[in-house]
Parts: sequence; C-alpha cells; structure tokens
Amino acid sequence: MRYNRPIRLCFVLLFVTSVFSDKLSWSGDAADRCFCKLQGEVDDCSCKVESLDSLNNNKIYPILTSLLSRNYFRYFKVNLKKSCPFWSDDSRCALRDCHVNVCQKDEVPIKIPDVDTHSEKHERNKYLKELNEGKQGFEERCAEERELGALDATISEEKKAEFQTWKEYDETLPLFCDIDDEHSNDMEYVDLLLNPERYTGYKGPSPRRIWRSIYEENCFKPEKNYGYGPDYGKDASIESSMCLEKRVFFRLISGLHTSINIHLCDKYLFPAKNGFGQSYWDHNLQEFQQRFDPALTHDQGPQRLKNLYFTYLIELRALAKAAPYLKQKGFYTGDNQEDEDVQKGVNDLLDIIRKFPDHFDESQLFKGNTKEMQQLKSEFVLHFRNISRIMDCVGCDKCKLWGKLQVLGMGTALKILFSGDSMGPDSIVKSQDKDFQLTRTEIVALFNAFGRLSSSIHAIETFRKLAS
Repeated sequence: MRYNRPIRLCFVLLFVTSVFSDKLSWSGDAADRCFCKLQGEVDDCSCKVESLDSLNNNKIYPILTSLLSRNYFRYFKVNLKKSCPFWSDDSRCALRDCHVNVCQKDEVPIKIPDVDTHSEKHERNKYLKELNEGKQGFEERCAEERELGALDATISEEKKAEFQTWKEYDETLPLFCDIDDEHSNDMEYVDLLLNPERYTGYKGPSPRRIWRSIYEENCFKPEKNYGYGPDYGKDASIESSMCLEKRVFFRLISGLHTSINIHLCDKYLFPAKNGFGQSYWDHNLQEFQQRFDPALTHDQGPQRLKNLYFTYLIELRALAKAAPYLKQKGFYTGDNQEDEDVQKGVNDLLDIIRKFPDHFDESQLFKGNTKEMQQLKSEFVLHFRNISRIMDCVGCDKCKLWGKLQVLGMGTALKILFSGDSMGPDSIVKSQDKDFQLTRTEIVALFNAFGRLSSSIHAIETFRKLAS
C-alpha cells in the first residue's frame, strides 16, 4: 500500500506530459505545416484558396446557414432500411428502428443502363472477399454507437400532414429520372437539424472497410498500385500518373472525405471535465492534427485539406450553372410567406455565387468523342454509382444519413454540370430545358451537401486560429 501514492503521482505526471506534448506538437512549424498548402491556386483550377476563403466565410456561409434551417431544406426524405449490396451488414451497434433516405441506383444523377453488367458483377465479387472481416472491439463500442449514431426521428403530426401536400405538389412536376423508391414504405422524412453531422463513435473495421472499398475499388488510382496505405493519395503520384478526369474524380472523393473528417473534429464529444458533470461538444484540435498534420499522415494531410476546396469549387459551379433553373423552380412548403422567404434567400445566394469570377470549367473534361473518352466517362459514372451504393453499407444510421445526402448532392452537381447543350463557365440550365429537371430530394441534397463543404471551410479557419 505504501507504493500507491508514488504510483498515482507517476500516472499524473505521465498524463500532464502527454497533454503538454500534444500542445507542443501544435506550436511553431507544426501548425504551419498542416495548413501549408492552403494558399495559392486550387489544383486543376485557376481559382485561389484565399478567394474561396473570403467568398465562403464572409458571404456564402452566413446566408447558407440561415437558408438550411428553413423547412424546405431541413427535411430530407430517405430510406435507411436498404441492405448493403456488397457484404453482410455488420452494423450490430446501430439502431435499426429509424428511417433515412438511401441514394438508390436509379437516383444517381448521371444515368447509365439499369443492368447488372459484367463490370458490376466483378466489383461485387471483390467486395464479397471481405465478408466477415474481423469484429474484435465491436462489443466495447456498441453502447457509444447506439447513443451517438441513433437518429432522432421526431416529426410532429402537423408536419407529417404538410408532407402529404408537398408530395401532391411534387407529383405534378415533370421528373428528369424515374425514382422508383420515392413511394416505398421505407421512405421517411428526417429532420436534419435534429440529426447534425458530428462525432458518433463509429470507428474500427466497419468505416475502414467503407473507405477502403471506395478508394481501392471505386476511385481511379495512379498506374502504380499504391494501395490504401500511407503512400496512397500523394498528389505527386496523381499528377504524374492520372489524366484530368481521373484526378477530378479522386479529388472530389478526397474532398468529401476531408469534409466529413473536419465535421467530426469540429463537433467532437468530450468526457465530463474532472470526471464530474456532463460530456460536452467542442472543437478537437488534437483530432484535427491526427487527420491532417503531414508528420502524422505521411505528408497527405495538407493535400487532403486542399482537395476540400476543389470539391467546393465543383459544387459552387453547379449551383451557378443551375441558377436560372433554381430561380424559377419555386420552393413549395404550403406556407406562402415561408416559400417567399426561401426563394428570396436562394436568389440572394445564387446572385453571390454567379458574380464570383473564377468558376471551374467543366468543358475541359471528356473532350472529344473518341471511343476511349466514351469508355472513360462510362467508368466515371459506374464508379460514382457504386460509391452511392456503398453508402448503404455504413453501419451507423446517422453517418449513413449524411453520407447518402452528400453523395446524392455531389451526384446532383455532376448531373447539372453535364446537362444542357453547352458546358463551360458561362453555360447555364433553365427551366425551359425539357430534358432537365431536379426532384425535391435532389435539390435538398444539393444545397445541404454544399452547406457541409461550406461549414468545413469555415471550420478550417477556426482550427487555424486554435493552432496559432
């Protein structure tokens, strides 16, 4: 017993040293290294990071945050009951009694024939090899995942009645694609404000398998097989080994991945201070460092952050191109004043976006009508479609909700970019274009997905200040 006090003192010293070490790791050059690439031109674009920071943080983010709290954008119709098409569902910790909308293959914006091609069978066989992957540690995380990953499915009876009028209104509109699942009994509205994207405790083999399947099986890779390891994703490898179209695809997915990681760091659940009181949500600078410091990410972290700006530019360009269509679309909820306010907010946002002088030029993609380029575009679509289906394999309902929404939003942006008779920074789509329509679900996903990217860039500034 006489050794208890020294032992306790030793543990206290170790804890203090550990905390102090974490703080030191963010002093001086360490913080600068993390943000070292967040300056100058965004890769494969002429726009500068500094211009996007100013545009987003000073103009877009405030308007978008207000707009997304409106009824039209806060309720997302989704199906969380669809089973994973690639491996057995291992989401034993997730609550299965709540509903969220799944991005069906028919809803992928860039359409391809609805057939089970040889390529799709080949992809499925690859996933099946990972069936029954190691499950150690699941039991220890179940309680945390159940609490943090469960959806709040609270919807008032009054609001449910309003949804029926929304449905009747939407059914009078022409649709660009046939969304078979819209009338499924498993489709339910979810209040996004009650289910914010943040840390859920979802970690371990399941999410690693999700991202490994996305990067290794459905993301274009450099000719050299770097694998899903410390060397995969280094920008130098991409630049030297991949064409523009493949780089665009990779950076889109990397930017989405980065945005999700930033939200987990920005809204992180800390245990109660000193062991008393309640746990609390706050910014986790050390978690941010673990994910983006070059010294801890094999030099990949800063490029991952920069890829976020690339993905932001793609969706910014899509909103600019669809501005004439969205201004004439109408945002129906049945409340005339609410609808007018939403339309005004949308118009204000789109005016700011359209005035931005340096948009991404999608006409640089898939140039020419060669057989090789047609094949590449087909692969581009197939890979994206598979990623949307992989979202059905996410083992945490809240994570699946936001994964589905953001992938559908990105797919809607791609649909916009490659619609219409012309492409390029000055091309637009209009409501008069009979071959172009967006469903309510696509519009809600488009704006909320862009909102996620916007909030990520805003959060980067917060972490930059915390690290200084």
